[in-house]
Amino acid sequence: MTLGGRNMTVIVDTGSDLTWVQCQPCRLCYNQPEPLFNPSISPSFQSVTCNSSSCQSLESATGNSGLCGTNSQTCNHLVSYGDGSYTKGELGQDHLVLGKTSVDNFVFGCGRNNRGLFGLASGLMGLGRSDLSLISQTSGVFGGVFSYCLPSTDAESSGSLVFGGDASVFKNSTPITYTKMVPNPQLFSFYFLNLTGMTIGGVVVQDSSFGKSGFLIDSGTVITRLPPSIDKAVKTEFLKQFSGYPSAPGYSILDTCFDLSTYEKVNIPTIKIYFEGGAEMEVDVAGVFYFVKSDASQVCLALASLHYEDEIGIIGNFQQRNTRVIYDTKQSQVGFAKETCSFM
Repeated sequence: MTLGGRNMTVIVDTGSDLTWVQCQPCRLCYNQPEPLFNPSISPSFQSVTCNSSSCQSLESATGNSGLCGTNSQTCNHLVSYGDGSYTKGELGQDHLVLGKTSVDNFVFGCGRNNRGLFGLASGLMGLGRSDLSLISQTSGVFGGVFSYCLPSTDAESSGSLVFGGDASVFKNSTPITYTKMVPNPQLFSFYFLNLTGMTIGGVVVQDSSFGKSGFLIDSGTVITRLPPSIDKAVKTEFLKQFSGYPSAPGYSILDTCFDLSTYEKVNIPTIKIYFEGGAEMEVDVAGVFYFVKSDASQVCLALASLHYEDEIGIIGNFQQRNTRVIYDTKQSQVGFAKETCSFM
């Protein structure tokens, strides 16, 4: 994206609302290859004041209080993420360009104090459902619709992020199947779906927990997290079909691992996830195994268990590879279609 005339590389996150970039002067910033955004040299930058509707929207979205200090009329932001990372700074507005589309007075966070594993990005693009998210701020232009396609692990390939519902975007995809978004008043800005079942190699996984609670679909979480009973049922069936391969030690949150270093070919069972209304997402082969070691001596099933049954399940980005995921906030639905997402 281009902000204030500067090209910025950002992480796309459907699990948060505020778009932010690291700004000068920065008190605590992680290393990034691009120069820090300098609002003082942008002719279109303006600070957001405490009494503005944008500042009030920020407080509503993040649950933070005390966004304005006693000695300042500028709206401050403080957003923390699930992995302990955070951004802290001031709210501003500037001219935003996405592709060929211009957006005036786009509200974003100017991060002066930032910490976390944000890789080589200059910040984060928030695509949640609150009034302050990018998709809400651009709803008059794009109709509240966006989609992405995440590539496999090829470092030289890239996926795509598309705003708007132009049908030509999906010409290389299989037919789209939709499921409705499930409202969650306590976490209103997230995208929740009703996961009704899973199959492993065409075999239906039997568990009474399916369809009883909403799952969060998130582009910012890597590994899918399942309630313990579903996780156990899925892995039991997977091991039944993927038998005969030597086991390997677990890695971090991944507990079902194999040593495949002596095999030229393996037969990997297909995994499909089903949602309310008949929508389905077939996990691409690139999203089944996480290679801890490049020689395949430690390869883990890329699914993890939550600690408790009543925790919120998450569909992570690793399982969304080579799938076109369409978010339609106006129709309150999410669609899935198979697509080769790697673009050179």
